[in-house]
Amino acid sequence: MIELIHSSHCVYHCDYHLVIVTKYRKPVFNEGIFAYFKLKLAGISDHHPVIRIKQVNHDKDHLHLLVTIPPTIAVGKVVGLIKQNTARELKQKFPFLKQIYWGTDAIWSEGYFVSTVGVDQQVIMKYIEQQGKKDSGQTKFEID
Repeated sequence: MIELIHSSHCVYHCDYHLVIVTKYRKPVFNEGIFAYFKLKLAGISDHHPVIRIKQVNHDKDHLHLLVTIPPTIAVGKVVGLIKQNTARELKQKFPFLKQIYWGTDAIWSEGYFVSTVGVDQQVIMKYIEQQGKKDSGQTKFEID
């Protein structure tokens, strides 16, 4: 079942699939660096509890994340938070990254990929179609 999050003025389900790529597609991730990255990522969620990191994995030159972001925060802002905080921390912990990326503070490519993850279109169309037929009070979002 889909988790609906209640805030003071809205109810939402906003999950995003993010892909963040290393600068120049350099293969810098191994299990140790990735483990440290996950620790720093958890720190971002500690400071911004409305941003929920649900899942993360990696390849040598990019990361995949499943993130819940409230509709009040732009996706690009969250990507920026992740990139800024993790780049600084990774370069401090692993000095060889400074040699790979000399002349720049970044270890991340400028762009990113984002896709929404949620209820499929047919479920939403069925839900809208059924409005007023099954419900006599406040609408509750249910998915079969």
